[in-house]
Amino acid sequence: MASWVHECIHGGSLKRVDLETGTNGWASPPGNLFPVRSEQYLTKRVKSPSEDCLLSLVGVDWLKSSARIDNVLGRRDNRVALALRKAQAAGASGQSFIFAINLQLPAKEHLSQVFYFATEESIPVGSLLHRFINGSDSFRNSRFKIVNNIVKGPWIVKKAVGKHGTCLIGNALTCSYHRGEKYLEIDVDVGSWKLAKTMFHLVLGHVTRVSIDMGFLVEGKTEEELPERLIGAVRLSHLDTSSAEDIDG
Repeated sequence: MASWVHECIHGGSLKRVDLETGTNGWASPPGNLFPVRSEQYLTKRVKSPSEDCLLSLVGVDWLKSSARIDNVLGRRDNRVALALRKAQAAGASGQSFIFAINLQLPAKEHLSQVFYFATEESIPVGSLLHRFINGSDSFRNSRFKIVNNIVKGPWIVKKAVGKHGTCLIGNALTCSYHRGEKYLEIDVDVGSWKLAKTMFHLVLGHVTRVSIDMGFLVEGKTEEELPERLIGAVRLSHLDTSSAEDIDG
């Protein structure tokens, strides 16, 4: 494991915890927990478990601010971007790339859950992920997708979210894309869709009792783009809202 990755995993206000028993933290669920479009999807509409994620989860930040938190990786004080810059200044991790998803949550304070996925290897030119990273916003909006599952939680939350619910985020929610030299960040305004906002407030009301899996991927639409494969996945377990880090100032 690269030193900058180790630093990211063990830093931040939200800690990595055990996948099954952890509380108030994050973990990395395996890709095979998520059903995605199989090779036969276009003809038979069959889904199958994803292979391993394309990128590794290297950290999660749980942030709050008096203003909406945009382009987290573009901030000079962002711990993940800073760790990578330090490694590269020392001549290491030259091919590393960060793919961040910033869920901007509708609450009294501006909250963000930021998931950092990364690779130490170059992303293959021409691959679907490479095309997504370097594509237009309209292409990204038409392909960016999430698969949700409530692993543990009250019946009312499981009923509302559903098992392995899939959503084309770019079409349903307002997304802003920030492309840096070594990263792509997607800021997702959860409050921009009434249904998503309602579901978030339902989950927030029971958040200390909920474990949720989220898998992110680029939708495959042709035979050459199938089977789908997750970019990355995260499990959030029994969060305490008071553990969010205040980044004002």
